Amino acid sequence: MRVLVIGSGAREHAIVRALAADPTVDAVLAAPGNPGIDLVAQCLPDCGPVTDPAAMSALAEQVGADLVVIGPEAPLVAGVADAIRARGIACFGPSAAAAQLEGSKAFAKEVMAAAGVPTAFAHICTTEDEIVSALDSTGAPYVVKDDGLAAGKGVVVTQDRDEALAHGLACLAKEDGRVVVEEFLDGPEISLFCLSDGTEVRALVPAQDFKRIGDNDTGPNTGGMGAYSPLPWAPDDLVEQVLDRIARPTVDEMRRRGTPFAGVLYVGLALTSRGLRVVEFNARFGDPETQVVLARLRTPLGQLLDAAANGRLAELPDLSWHDDAAVAVVLACEGYPQAPVTGAAIAGLEECGALDHVQVLHAGTRDTPEGVIASGGRVLSVVGTGPDLARARARAYAGVHSLHCEGAQFRGDIARAAEQGDIRIPLPIEPGPDGKVLA
Repeated sequence: MRVLVIGSGAREHAIVRALAADPTVDAVLAAPGNPGIDLVAQCLPDCGPVTDPAAMSALAEQVGADLVVIGPEAPLVAGVADAIRARGIACFGPSAAAAQLEGSKAFAKEVMAAAGVPTAFAHICTTEDEIVSALDSTGAPYVVKDDGLAAGKGVVVTQDRDEALAHGLACLAKEDGRVVVEEFLDGPEISLFCLSDGTEVRALVPAQDFKRIGDNDTGPNTGGMGAYSPLPWAPDDLVEQVLDRIARPTVDEMRRRGTPFAGVLYVGLALTSRGLRVVEFNARFGDPETQVVLARLRTPLGQLLDAAANGRLAELPDLSWHDDAAVAVVLACEGYPQAPVTGAAIAGLEECGALDHVQVLHAGTRDTPEGVIASGGRVLSVVGTGPDLARARARAYAGVHSLHCEGAQFRGDIARAAEQGDIRIPLPIEPGPDGKVLA
């Protein structure tokens, strides 16, 4: 099987590594790829815009791909998967219509309501007056989201009403701008990737990521500064709860609408005092959670994604996992996320990659005659694995400390609270005398 992976980030590097380890995969190609991916696959840097359906589908045909795996969200929303399938090539990734679960938060809320999926109460706003009214209704902490794609940085959670309103107005100022103002959800957040072929649904293992730039969840939101798996504090039946109450009903509703969802339904959850609530849906693998989830996957990834792309998920046996924990720490360039400063040389890549139980995955990097340099906001993901979170975490940070990139930044607390048993789950709200919960 020849597999073409579309994308250039650390998520795609992790996908390529896992595909290359599958004995049924003869060749892995990446469009455009990056310097790290180029070490394990054939990169196609002159592939054209990854959001161009005609260019990407022509490329898939030209390279003789048996399966195409689309990493980022923008090509999915642009309809790249539709164009590839129209040429008779299997593609792992939802159609443009189904990818609206990520492309529009308002649409996702509509689908969740129809499917009976538990989520935060939300106001969909198209005017300043509606935003003001919604903020008054929810109160602080304020949660304000751009309705469309924002590379993981379209959400503001703040106690400051002026900041919340300013973000909402900035979102409205975009073409066809809409804003979602939500109630704040208490409790720790969880990411769970659910693979679907449009009918069958299989869950991967849960992970937790870290969105804010600074330790102790300070500073602005980013695309993600680290992740870990497993979650020792999560309920034993978490995955079954999500499948039964969220993923399967959503996939069933999408099929009922005539827009079946085949690909990754990324379920972002909060474990609140009222139980599980959906924070958001995405239509692809998350970054950096993919880096830790795939580090633990024992089932061959190529066979899994091929079955999902061809409607054969139900034929597969249960997924198999390594017992090891995995921790990913993201190295970001100076100024990220507000004003990334690119061009810094990266030293120590070979030393980092040579460490036992450590993977260094490229994201915003570029090859030059002088060596590899930082070319984007998030530069590298360093993944450590081990028999428990403490050792996986120590290995990940040993890898990070073996690297040097002028001005680079990383969080020092990825997975620390989980390792120390300090994750707090809100106590369930007790029902009143009439048996009802007021919330």
